[in-house]
Amino acid sequence: MNTLADFYQNLGLALSLLVLVTFVLAGLIKGVIGLGLPTVAMGLLGLAMAPSQAAALLIVPATLTNVWQLAFGGHLRGLIKRLWPMLLMIFLGTGIGTLSIGMAGGHWVVRGLGAALLLYALSGLLLPTLQVSPRHEPWLGPVCGVITGVITSATGVFVIPAVPYLQALSLNRDQLVQALGLSFTVSTLALAAGLLWRGALGGGELSASLLALIPALLGMWFGQWLRQRISAVLFKRVFFLGLGALGAHLLISG
Repeated sequence: MNTLADFYQNLGLALSLLVLVTFVLAGLIKGVIGLGLPTVAMGLLGLAMAPSQAAALLIVPATLTNVWQLAFGGHLRGLIKRLWPMLLMIFLGTGIGTLSIGMAGGHWVVRGLGAALLLYALSGLLLPTLQVSPRHEPWLGPVCGVITGVITSATGVFVIPAVPYLQALSLNRDQLVQALGLSFTVSTLALAAGLLWRGALGGGELSASLLALIPALLGMWFGQWLRQRISAVLFKRVFFLGLGALGAHLLISG
């Protein structure tokens, strides 16, 4: 696909509207709870298109919103120094997964996406607050990184187990928000490199992804406005319930 028009013409009107609605909703959720844009985008778009195509669409919105998230807070240098082994292994794990697994298509890829979404939802709903001792970080961080990378390469979802691990590091709110943004940015760039290597990320896909940034930003703006008016805890619970149902559907239906 060489042009933006070709991309959306091939999708058709119904799928183009699905892309628009998906990124508005994904941006809204990220605006309220600070995460979830690529996860929601992969889950909803995975209902109607190949995971590799869905992953290509989220590259620009995910990268720019995550860079924005990691840029503010004042803890970036310290977080890079602390988390670089995990971040490096996310990148390497994604590369290894791309070479050996990738999102080549087939029912197993959709079911893998569903399993990743369901696992993330269950961890958000049921997993108690964990604590990772500093003495375990040198080995546990890289292990979580490589597993996250392999799952990213196969499903386009890069929250398991990186998000629970980061939440267990006793970071304050600002540090956690920046750490999540840093992890997601590395994962998105690694995913983009894998898609590019497999020929699934060309000019048409990048143009379409750039256009998807507009509804994502509108959704984020509305989500930030909504965050001041609703219970973020209740919204997060509803988000995980919905994500779990979506993941179960993809896992069963394939």
